[in-house]
Amino acid sequence: MAKPLKIVLIGAGSREFARGLVHDLILEKPLLEAREVEVALVDLNAERLELMRAYAVHAAETQGVRIRFTASLERRPALEGADFVLVSIARKRMELWEQDFRVPLAFGIPHVYGENGGPGAAFHALRNFAAIMPICRDIEDICPEAWVINFTNPEARILTAILTLTKVRAIGLCHGFYSFRRLASSVLGRPEGELDLRTAGINHFYTYYRVADRASGEDLAPELERRLAADPSLLPPLVRYFWERFGALGYCSDHHIGEYLGFSHEIIGKLWTFGIEDRIVDPGESGVDGRLVFEAWRNKLDVKSYRERGIAEKERAAFSPTAPIPPGAISASGELAVPVIADIVLDRRAWRPSMNLLNDGAYIANLDRDTAVELPAVVSASGPCPEAVGSLPEGFAALVRQQQSVQRLLVRAYAEGSRKLLLQALLVDPACAGRARSVEAMLDHMLRIQEPWLPELR
Repeated sequence: MAKPLKIVLIGAGSREFARGLVHDLILEKPLLEAREVEVALVDLNAERLELMRAYAVHAAETQGVRIRFTASLERRPALEGADFVLVSIARKRMELWEQDFRVPLAFGIPHVYGENGGPGAAFHALRNFAAIMPICRDIEDICPEAWVINFTNPEARILTAILTLTKVRAIGLCHGFYSFRRLASSVLGRPEGELDLRTAGINHFYTYYRVADRASGEDLAPELERRLAADPSLLPPLVRYFWERFGALGYCSDHHIGEYLGFSHEIIGKLWTFGIEDRIVDPGESGVDGRLVFEAWRNKLDVKSYRERGIAEKERAAFSPTAPIPPGAISASGELAVPVIADIVLDRRAWRPSMNLLNDGAYIANLDRDTAVELPAVVSASGPCPEAVGSLPEGFAALVRQQQSVQRLLVRAYAEGSRKLLLQALLVDPACAGRARSVEAMLDHMLRIQEPWLPELR
Protein backbone atom coordinates (compact mmCIF):
# COMPACT_ATOMS: atom_id res chain seq x y z
CA MET A 1 0.00 0.00 0.00
CA ALA A 2 1.16 3.55 -0.74
CA LYS A 3 2.53 5.54 2.16
CA PRO A 4 0.00 7.63 4.10
CA LEU A 5 -0.73 11.03 2.62
CA LYS A 6 0.19 13.84 4.99
CA ILE A 7 -1.47 17.24 4.83
CA VAL A 8 -0.27 20.02 7.12
CA LEU A 9 -2.55 22.98 7.82
CA ILE A 10 -0.67 25.99 9.19
CA GLY A 11 -3.19 28.40 10.67
CA ALA A 12 -5.57 25.70 11.85
CA GLY A 13 -6.99 27.98 14.53
CA SER A 14 -8.90 29.76 11.76
CA ARG A 15 -12.18 28.10 12.65
CA GLU A 16 -14.24 28.42 9.51
CA PHE A 17 -11.41 27.71 7.11
CA ALA A 18 -10.15 24.67 9.02
CA ARG A 19 -13.65 23.28 9.47
CA GLY A 20 -14.30 23.64 5.74
CA LEU A 21 -11.09 21.72 4.99
CA VAL A 22 -12.12 18.93 7.37
CA HIS A 23 -15.55 18.69 5.75
CA ASP A 24 -14.05 18.64 2.27
CA LEU A 25 -11.68 15.82 3.23
CA ILE A 26 -14.51 13.78 4.73
CA LEU A 27 -16.44 14.13 1.47
CA GLU A 28 -13.47 13.31 -0.81
CA LYS A 29 -14.16 9.56 -0.80
CA PRO A 30 -11.93 8.57 -3.78
CA LEU A 31 -8.92 10.09 -2.03
CA LEU A 32 -9.70 8.38 1.27
CA GLU A 33 -10.19 5.05 -0.49
CA ALA A 34 -6.85 5.36 -2.29
CA ARG A 35 -4.67 6.57 0.57
CA GLU A 36 -4.50 6.69 4.33
CA VAL A 37 -4.64 10.37 5.28
CA GLU A 38 -3.03 12.23 8.16
CA VAL A 39 -3.81 15.88 8.81
CA ALA A 40 -1.40 17.78 11.03
CA LEU A 41 -3.00 20.92 12.46
CA VAL A 42 -0.58 23.71 13.42
CA ASP A 43 -1.35 26.98 15.19
CA LEU A 44 0.16 29.25 17.84
CA ASN A 45 -3.06 29.38 19.87
CA ALA A 46 -3.22 26.19 21.93
CA GLU A 47 -6.88 26.58 22.92
CA ARG A 48 -8.18 27.12 19.39
CA LEU A 49 -5.89 24.40 18.04
CA GLU A 50 -7.20 21.76 20.45
CA LEU A 51 -10.79 22.83 19.78
CA MET A 52 -10.24 22.31 16.07
CA ARG A 53 -8.50 18.96 16.53
CA ALA A 54 -11.28 17.64 18.76
CA TYR A 55 -13.94 18.82 16.32
CA ALA A 56 -12.12 17.24 13.36
CA VAL A 57 -11.85 13.87 15.11
CA HIS A 58 -15.52 14.03 16.11
CA ALA A 59 -16.66 14.96 12.60
CA ALA A 60 -14.66 12.16 10.97
CA GLU A 61 -15.89 9.57 13.46
CA THR A 62 -19.49 10.73 13.03
CA GLN A 63 -19.21 10.25 9.27
CA GLY A 64 -17.46 6.91 9.58
CA VAL A 65 -14.27 7.90 7.75
CA ARG A 66 -10.68 7.22 8.80
CA ILE A 67 -8.52 10.33 8.94
CA ARG A 68 -5.77 10.75 11.52
CA PHE A 69 -5.66 14.23 13.05
CA THR A 70 -2.74 15.55 15.09
CA ALA A 71 -2.10 18.99 16.56
CA SER A 72 1.13 20.86 17.19
CA LEU A 73 2.22 24.30 18.31
CA GLU A 74 5.55 23.74 16.52
CA ARG A 75 5.57 23.58 12.74
CA ARG A 76 8.93 21.92 12.10
CA PRO A 77 8.01 18.56 13.67
CA ALA A 78 4.62 18.71 11.94
CA LEU A 79 6.28 19.23 8.54
CA GLU A 80 8.16 15.93 8.68
CA GLY A 81 6.92 13.79 5.80
CA ALA A 82 4.43 16.38 4.53
CA ASP A 83 3.05 16.00 1.01
CA PHE A 84 0.93 19.15 1.08
CA VAL A 85 1.20 22.24 3.26
CA LEU A 86 -1.75 24.62 3.39
CA VAL A 87 -1.01 28.11 4.71
CA SER A 88 -3.73 30.42 5.98
CA ILE A 89 -2.33 32.79 8.58
CA ALA A 90 -2.95 36.20 10.05
CA ARG A 91 -1.32 38.12 12.89
CA LYS A 92 -3.41 40.70 14.78
CA ARG A 93 -5.50 40.82 11.63
CA MET A 94 -8.21 43.34 12.51
CA GLU A 95 -6.03 45.68 14.56
CA LEU A 96 -3.34 45.92 11.90
CA TRP A 97 -5.88 46.08 9.08
CA GLU A 98 -7.43 49.12 10.74
CA GLN A 99 -4.01 50.81 10.74
CA ASP A 100 -3.45 49.78 7.14
CA PHE A 101 -6.65 51.55 6.19
CA ARG A 102 -6.73 54.61 8.44
CA VAL A 103 -3.10 55.75 8.44
CA PRO A 104 -2.87 56.40 4.67
CA LEU A 105 -6.13 58.34 4.86
CA ALA A 106 -4.75 60.39 7.74
CA PHE A 107 -1.86 61.43 5.48
CA GLY A 108 -4.23 62.43 2.69
CA ILE A 109 -3.84 59.32 0.53
CA PRO A 110 -7.28 58.25 -0.72
CA HIS A 111 -7.73 54.50 -0.99
CA VAL A 112 -10.36 51.86 -0.25
CA TYR A 113 -10.40 48.66 1.82
CA GLY A 114 -6.60 48.37 2.30
CA GLU A 115 -6.20 44.59 2.15
CA ASN A 116 -4.85 43.44 -1.22
CA GLY A 117 -3.99 46.61 -3.14
CA GLY A 118 -3.17 50.21 -2.33
CA PRO A 119 -0.76 51.57 0.29
CA GLY A 120 -2.20 49.65 3.24
CA ALA A 121 -1.75 46.37 1.42
CA ALA A 122 1.97 47.04 1.00
CA PHE A 123 2.37 46.72 4.76
CA HIS A 124 -0.03 43.77 4.88
CA ALA A 125 2.18 42.05 2.30
CA LEU A 126 5.44 42.79 4.12
CA ARG A 127 4.06 41.51 7.43
CA ASN A 128 2.99 38.27 5.81
CA PHE A 129 6.25 37.92 3.87
CA ALA A 130 7.98 38.07 7.24
CA ALA A 131 5.68 35.34 8.59
CA ILE A 132 5.50 33.04 5.56
CA MET A 133 9.04 33.05 4.22
CA PRO A 134 10.45 31.30 7.34
CA ILE A 135 7.75 28.66 6.87
CA CYS A 136 8.92 28.19 3.27
CA ARG A 137 12.54 27.88 4.40
CA ASP A 138 11.48 25.11 6.79
CA ILE A 139 9.64 23.37 3.96
CA GLU A 140 12.75 23.60 1.74
CA ASP A 141 14.73 21.97 4.56
CA ILE A 142 12.26 19.35 5.83
CA CYS A 143 9.86 18.42 3.02
CA PRO A 144 11.17 19.98 -0.21
CA GLU A 145 8.90 17.92 -2.47
CA ALA A 146 5.73 19.07 -0.74
CA TRP A 147 3.19 21.23 -2.54
CA VAL A 148 2.37 24.49 -0.77
CA ILE A 149 -1.15 25.81 -1.19
CA ASN A 150 -1.41 29.41 -0.05
CA PHE A 151 -4.61 31.14 1.04
CA THR A 152 -2.97 34.05 2.84
CA ASN A 153 -3.62 37.54 1.47
CA PRO A 154 -2.52 39.57 -0.37
CA GLU A 155 -2.57 36.39 -2.49
CA ALA A 156 -0.78 37.63 -5.64
CA ARG A 157 1.98 39.36 -3.69
CA ILE A 158 2.51 36.44 -1.30
CA LEU A 159 2.66 33.89 -4.10
CA THR A 160 5.05 35.99 -6.17
CA ALA A 161 7.39 36.14 -3.17
CA ILE A 162 7.23 32.38 -2.57
CA LEU A 163 7.79 31.47 -6.22
CA THR A 164 10.62 33.93 -6.85
CA LEU A 165 12.51 33.80 -3.53
CA THR A 166 12.30 30.08 -2.72
CA LYS A 167 12.40 26.69 -4.45
CA VAL A 168 9.05 25.68 -2.96
CA ARG A 169 6.39 24.28 -5.29
CA ALA A 170 3.44 26.54 -4.60
CA ILE A 171 0.03 27.51 -5.90
CA GLY A 172 -2.46 30.03 -4.57
CA LEU A 173 -6.18 29.46 -4.19
CA CYS A 174 -9.06 31.82 -3.46
CA HIS A 175 -12.85 31.53 -3.64
CA GLY A 176 -13.15 34.95 -5.29
CA PHE A 177 -13.76 33.40 -8.72
CA TYR A 178 -17.25 32.40 -7.55
CA SER A 179 -18.26 36.05 -7.64
CA PHE A 180 -18.44 36.23 -11.43
CA ARG A 181 -19.93 32.74 -11.70
CA ARG A 182 -22.80 33.70 -9.43
CA LEU A 183 -23.34 36.94 -11.34
CA ALA A 184 -23.37 35.31 -14.78
CA SER A 185 -25.67 32.53 -13.62
CA SER A 186 -28.11 35.00 -12.07
CA VAL A 187 -28.16 37.46 -14.97
CA LEU A 188 -28.55 34.75 -17.61
CA GLY A 189 -31.07 32.85 -15.51
CA ARG A 190 -29.21 29.57 -15.97
CA PRO A 191 -27.54 27.15 -13.53
CA GLU A 192 -23.78 27.50 -13.22
CA GLY A 193 -23.39 23.90 -14.33
CA GLU A 194 -24.75 24.77 -17.77
CA LEU A 195 -22.23 27.57 -18.30
CA ASP A 196 -18.61 27.54 -19.45
CA LEU A 197 -17.22 30.56 -17.58
CA ARG A 198 -13.55 31.53 -17.73
CA THR A 199 -11.78 34.45 -16.10
CA ALA A 200 -8.19 35.68 -15.86
CA GLY A 201 -6.13 38.49 -14.35
CA ILE A 202 -4.73 38.67 -10.83
CA ASN A 203 -6.36 37.73 -7.56
CA HIS A 204 -9.48 39.86 -6.91
CA PHE A 205 -8.84 41.79 -10.13
CA TYR A 206 -9.77 39.66 -13.11
CA THR A 207 -12.13 39.67 -16.09
CA TYR A 208 -14.11 37.14 -18.07
CA TYR A 209 -12.82 35.98 -21.45
CA ARG A 210 -15.36 33.24 -22.14
CA VAL A 211 -19.09 32.99 -21.36
CA ALA A 212 -20.62 30.09 -23.28
CA ASP A 213 -23.13 27.27 -23.16
CA ARG A 214 -21.24 24.26 -21.84
CA ALA A 215 -23.02 21.76 -24.07
CA SER A 216 -23.27 23.60 -27.39
CA GLY A 217 -20.39 26.09 -27.11
CA GLU A 218 -22.75 28.98 -28.00
CA ASP A 219 -21.22 32.34 -27.09
CA LEU A 220 -23.39 33.85 -24.37
CA ALA A 221 -21.24 36.92 -23.69
CA PRO A 222 -23.32 39.21 -25.96
CA GLU A 223 -26.52 38.25 -24.15
CA LEU A 224 -24.88 38.71 -20.74
CA GLU A 225 -23.62 42.13 -21.76
CA ARG A 226 -27.02 43.13 -23.20
CA ARG A 227 -28.79 42.27 -19.96
CA LEU A 228 -26.17 44.00 -17.81
CA ALA A 229 -26.43 47.16 -19.91
CA ALA A 230 -30.23 47.16 -19.67
CA ASP A 231 -30.45 46.97 -15.88
CA PRO A 232 -28.19 49.33 -13.85
CA SER A 233 -29.10 47.56 -10.60
CA LEU A 234 -27.26 44.38 -11.59
CA LEU A 235 -23.80 45.80 -10.86
CA PRO A 236 -22.50 47.94 -7.99
CA PRO A 237 -21.41 51.45 -9.05
CA LEU A 238 -17.63 51.05 -9.35
CA VAL A 239 -17.90 47.61 -10.94
CA ARG A 240 -20.29 49.06 -13.54
CA TYR A 241 -18.13 52.13 -14.18
CA PHE A 242 -15.08 49.93 -14.67
CA TRP A 243 -16.89 47.50 -16.97
CA GLU A 244 -18.33 50.28 -19.13
CA ARG A 245 -14.99 52.09 -19.49
CA PHE A 246 -12.51 49.18 -19.62
CA GLY A 247 -14.60 46.23 -20.82
CA ALA A 248 -13.46 44.18 -17.82
CA LEU A 249 -15.81 42.44 -15.40
CA GLY A 250 -14.94 39.83 -12.80
CA TYR A 251 -15.02 40.21 -9.02
CA CYS A 252 -18.32 41.97 -8.33
CA SER A 253 -17.15 43.89 -5.27
CA ASP A 254 -16.52 47.62 -5.43
CA HIS A 255 -14.09 47.41 -2.54
CA HIS A 256 -12.01 44.54 -3.86
CA ILE A 257 -11.49 45.88 -7.37
CA GLY A 258 -11.29 49.39 -5.93
CA GLU A 259 -8.07 48.49 -4.12
CA TYR A 260 -6.25 48.39 -7.46
CA LEU A 261 -7.55 51.67 -8.85
CA GLY A 262 -6.54 55.26 -8.12
CA PHE A 263 -10.01 56.72 -8.68
CA SER A 264 -12.20 54.35 -6.65
CA HIS A 265 -12.81 56.81 -3.83
CA GLU A 266 -14.42 59.24 -6.30
CA ILE A 267 -17.18 56.71 -6.98
CA ILE A 268 -17.66 54.76 -3.74
CA GLY A 269 -16.21 57.02 -1.05
CA LYS A 270 -13.71 56.17 1.68
CA LEU A 271 -15.79 54.55 4.42
CA TRP A 272 -14.26 51.41 5.88
CA THR A 273 -16.60 48.41 5.86
CA PHE A 274 -15.56 47.42 9.39
CA GLY A 275 -15.15 50.90 10.86
CA ILE A 276 -17.19 52.87 13.37
CA GLU A 277 -18.02 55.39 10.63
CA ASP A 278 -19.98 52.75 8.73
CA ARG A 279 -22.42 51.53 11.37
CA ILE A 280 -25.01 52.63 13.88
CA VAL A 281 -23.89 52.47 17.51
CA ASP A 282 -26.57 50.90 19.67
CA PRO A 283 -27.22 52.81 22.95
CA GLY A 284 -25.61 51.01 25.84
CA GLU A 285 -23.49 48.61 23.82
CA SER A 286 -19.99 47.78 25.05
CA GLY A 287 -17.11 45.53 24.16
CA VAL A 288 -17.31 46.04 20.41
CA ASP A 289 -14.08 45.65 18.48
CA GLY A 290 -13.07 45.17 14.87
CA ARG A 291 -13.31 41.38 15.08
CA LEU A 292 -16.90 41.51 16.32
CA VAL A 293 -17.85 43.96 13.57
CA PHE A 294 -16.18 41.70 10.99
CA GLU A 295 -18.02 38.60 12.21
CA ALA A 296 -21.33 40.44 12.15
CA TRP A 297 -20.59 41.60 8.60
CA ARG A 298 -19.62 38.08 7.58
CA ASN A 299 -23.03 36.89 8.78
CA LYS A 300 -24.72 39.79 6.91
CA LEU A 301 -25.99 41.35 10.16
CA ASP A 302 -25.47 44.51 12.16
CA VAL A 303 -23.66 44.12 15.48
CA LYS A 304 -26.84 44.35 17.55
CA SER A 305 -28.64 41.62 15.60
CA TYR A 306 -25.53 39.44 15.59
CA ARG A 307 -25.37 39.62 19.38
CA GLU A 308 -29.10 39.20 19.91
CA ARG A 309 -29.17 36.06 17.80
CA GLY A 310 -26.22 34.62 19.70
CA ILE A 311 -24.55 33.44 16.52
CA ALA A 312 -21.07 33.44 18.02
CA GLU A 313 -22.24 31.24 20.90
CA LYS A 314 -24.02 28.90 18.49
CA GLU A 315 -20.90 28.63 16.35
CA ARG A 316 -18.76 27.81 19.38
CA ALA A 317 -21.30 25.20 20.51
CA ALA A 318 -21.21 23.61 17.07
CA PHE A 319 -17.50 22.92 17.60
CA SER A 320 -18.07 20.88 20.73
CA PRO A 321 -16.51 17.42 20.33
CA THR A 322 -19.65 15.93 21.89
CA ALA A 323 -22.35 17.97 20.11
CA PRO A 324 -24.38 16.01 17.56
CA ILE A 325 -23.61 16.85 13.94
CA PRO A 326 -26.97 17.08 12.16
CA PRO A 327 -27.55 15.57 8.70
CA GLY A 328 -26.32 17.88 5.98
CA ALA A 329 -23.96 19.78 8.30
CA ILE A 330 -20.97 18.16 6.59
CA SER A 331 -21.08 19.93 3.25
CA ALA A 332 -18.52 21.05 0.69
CA SER A 333 -16.93 24.39 1.54
CA GLY A 334 -16.48 25.46 -2.07
CA GLU A 335 -12.74 25.92 -1.56
CA LEU A 336 -10.56 24.10 -4.10
CA ALA A 337 -7.76 22.90 -1.79
CA VAL A 338 -8.95 19.34 -1.20
CA PRO A 339 -10.15 18.78 -4.80
CA VAL A 340 -6.76 20.01 -6.07
CA ILE A 341 -4.92 17.72 -3.64
CA ALA A 342 -6.98 14.80 -4.92
CA ASP A 343 -6.33 15.86 -8.53
CA ILE A 344 -2.58 15.63 -7.92
CA VAL A 345 -2.61 12.44 -5.85
CA LEU A 346 -5.05 10.60 -8.14
CA ASP A 347 -3.76 12.14 -11.40
CA ARG A 348 -7.32 13.20 -12.30
CA ARG A 349 -6.38 15.77 -14.97
CA ALA A 350 -9.27 17.91 -13.76
CA TRP A 351 -9.99 21.40 -15.08
CA ARG A 352 -10.11 23.94 -12.28
CA PRO A 353 -11.50 27.45 -12.92
CA SER A 354 -9.08 29.49 -10.84
CA MET A 355 -5.51 29.02 -9.71
CA ASN A 356 -2.78 31.51 -8.85
CA LEU A 357 0.51 30.71 -10.59
CA LEU A 358 3.46 32.47 -12.16
CA ASN A 359 2.78 33.71 -15.68
CA ASP A 360 6.14 32.29 -16.76
CA GLY A 361 4.67 30.61 -19.81
CA ALA A 362 2.99 33.81 -21.02
CA TYR A 363 -0.37 32.15 -20.39
CA ILE A 364 -1.84 35.65 -20.32
CA ALA A 365 -0.02 37.05 -23.30
CA ASN A 366 -0.03 40.75 -22.48
CA LEU A 367 0.94 40.44 -18.80
CA ASP A 368 4.46 40.20 -17.38
CA ARG A 369 5.87 36.70 -16.90
CA ASP A 370 7.59 36.95 -13.52
CA THR A 371 4.68 37.55 -11.15
CA ALA A 372 1.56 35.67 -10.08
CA VAL A 373 -1.62 35.68 -12.15
CA GLU A 374 -5.00 34.01 -11.68
CA LEU A 375 -6.39 31.77 -14.43
CA PRO A 376 -7.83 28.31 -15.11
CA ALA A 377 -5.62 25.21 -15.11
CA VAL A 378 -5.79 21.45 -15.57
CA VAL A 379 -4.41 19.63 -12.52
CA SER A 380 -2.72 16.24 -12.71
CA ALA A 381 0.03 14.32 -10.91
CA SER A 382 2.59 16.77 -12.23
CA GLY A 383 0.68 19.73 -10.82
CA PRO A 384 -1.26 22.51 -12.55
CA CYS A 385 -1.02 23.13 -16.28
CA PRO A 386 -2.37 26.65 -16.92
CA GLU A 387 -4.70 27.41 -19.79
CA ALA A 388 -3.46 29.64 -22.62
CA VAL A 389 -5.72 32.65 -22.18
CA GLY A 390 -4.39 34.96 -24.88
CA SER A 391 -4.52 38.72 -24.38
CA LEU A 392 -6.85 40.59 -22.04
CA PRO A 393 -8.33 43.99 -22.96
CA GLU A 394 -5.32 46.30 -23.13
CA GLY A 395 -6.63 49.02 -20.82
CA PHE A 396 -7.32 46.42 -18.13
CA ALA A 397 -4.00 44.66 -18.78
CA ALA A 398 -2.15 47.96 -18.37
CA LEU A 399 -3.65 48.36 -14.89
CA VAL A 400 -2.68 44.80 -14.00
CA ARG A 401 0.88 45.34 -15.22
CA GLN A 402 1.08 48.32 -12.89
CA GLN A 403 0.18 45.99 -10.02
CA GLN A 404 2.79 43.49 -11.23
CA SER A 405 5.39 46.24 -10.90
CA VAL A 406 4.21 46.88 -7.34
CA GLN A 407 4.52 43.14 -6.62
CA ARG A 408 8.10 43.01 -7.89
CA LEU A 409 9.16 46.07 -5.92
CA LEU A 410 7.59 44.80 -2.70
CA VAL A 411 9.24 41.40 -3.04
CA ARG A 412 12.61 43.05 -3.68
CA ALA A 413 12.07 45.46 -0.77
CA TYR A 414 11.59 42.45 1.50
CA ALA A 415 14.45 40.41 0.03
CA GLU A 416 16.94 43.30 0.17
CA GLY A 417 15.60 44.93 3.33
CA SER A 418 15.22 48.16 1.38
CA ARG A 419 13.13 51.10 2.53
CA LYS A 420 13.91 52.79 -0.80
CA LEU A 421 12.32 49.97 -2.81
CA LEU A 422 9.28 49.98 -0.51
CA LEU A 423 8.93 53.70 -1.14
CA GLN A 424 9.14 53.06 -4.89
CA ALA A 425 6.40 50.43 -4.62
CA LEU A 426 4.18 52.95 -2.86
CA LEU A 427 4.89 55.72 -5.35
CA VAL A 428 4.10 53.39 -8.25
CA ASP A 429 0.78 52.40 -6.68
CA PRO A 430 -2.07 54.30 -8.40
CA ALA A 431 -3.73 55.15 -5.08
CA CYS A 432 -0.65 57.20 -4.13
CA ALA A 433 -0.31 59.14 -7.37
CA GLY A 434 0.67 62.81 -6.96
CA ARG A 435 1.37 62.60 -3.21
CA ALA A 436 5.11 61.99 -2.88
CA ARG A 437 5.70 63.92 0.38
CA SER A 438 2.57 62.50 1.99
CA VAL A 439 3.62 58.99 1.01
CA GLU A 440 7.07 59.41 2.58
CA ALA A 441 5.60 60.75 5.81
CA MET A 442 3.05 57.93 5.90
CA LEU A 443 5.80 55.37 5.29
CA ASP A 444 7.89 56.66 8.19
CA HIS A 445 4.85 56.57 10.49
CA MET A 446 3.87 53.01 9.51
CA LEU A 447 7.42 51.73 9.89
CA ARG A 448 7.41 53.12 13.43
CA ILE A 449 4.03 51.89 14.66
CA GLN A 450 4.21 48.46 12.97
CA GLU A 451 7.89 47.82 13.67
CA PRO A 452 7.26 44.60 15.68
CA TRP A 453 5.46 43.03 12.72
CA LEU A 454 7.53 44.20 9.76
CA PRO A 455 10.84 42.93 8.35
CA GLU A 456 13.83 45.14 9.03
CA LEU A 457 14.22 47.81 6.37
CA ARG A 458 17.18 50.12 5.90
